Amino acid sequence: MATLKLDVEWRTAVFTAVLLPVFVSLGFWQLERADEKEALATAFEQRSAAPPQVVSSTLMEGDPELLAYLPVVAEGQFLPERHILLDNRIQGGRYGYEVVSVMSLPTNQLLLVNRGWIAGDPARRALPDIPELTGPVTVSGHVYVAPGDPYLLAEQDLTGQWPLRLQALEMDKLSVALTERLGASLLPYPLRIDAGEPGSLAVDWQVVNVSPAKHLGYAVQWFTMAAALLLLFIFRSSNLWQLLRGRNE
Repeated sequence: MATLKLDVEWRTAVFTAVLLPVFVSLGFWQLERADEKEALATAFEQRSAAPPQVVSSTLMEGDPELLAYLPVVAEGQFLPERHILLDNRIQGGRYGYEVVSVMSLPTNQLLLVNRGWIAGDPARRALPDIPELTGPVTVSGHVYVAPGDPYLLAEQDLTGQWPLRLQALEMDKLSVALTERLGASLLPYPLRIDAGEPGSLAVDWQVVNVSPAKHLGYAVQWFTMAAALLLLFIFRSSNLWQLLRGRNE
């Protein structure tokens, strides 16, 4: 009767020992990401149903976890030609920017209002014409709390000419820079405007950029690769394949 024999080749063993834990850990990481995205979507749905609150320093200095996606209303005036362009924002396959305008509140504080997307020059030779909004306005939207520190390709220049063209909003640094430049303190989180509000542009906020289902799909792929690698190691390091073939013949 044929018996199972092992013949482990060291290079195959090292290759498997290195990659197998990586594949498995990436699979579990994708499962965690799926849970996080599901929690974000649930929080957004729950917060969206709450009545909007008026923007104030007391409100905006609260717990970030409770502020994220909270519906709010802001009353004030947009400062003319004081805009930030968040670079390289793609919508519908088109290159453009997110326009973040500076609003002055009656309390003499500043609030950043993300007005949505505007098309840009793909050749990057010219900046877009940003529609100005004059006079007192009331806008509704939700508080945006970034999930973590932004990934930046280089140090951002916060002292250049308006509009500032940035990769992302570094609120701590912007607070210092705008206070010096505009003479008023900046509230710690921006407002993302609702569609149809005064001054809004192309608004299509994505709460999660990758759906939980897609993360689950990625997890299945990593676990499948781990299983395939393990099977390859077993077949390469034993006579199991010959035994299975002999049993079926």
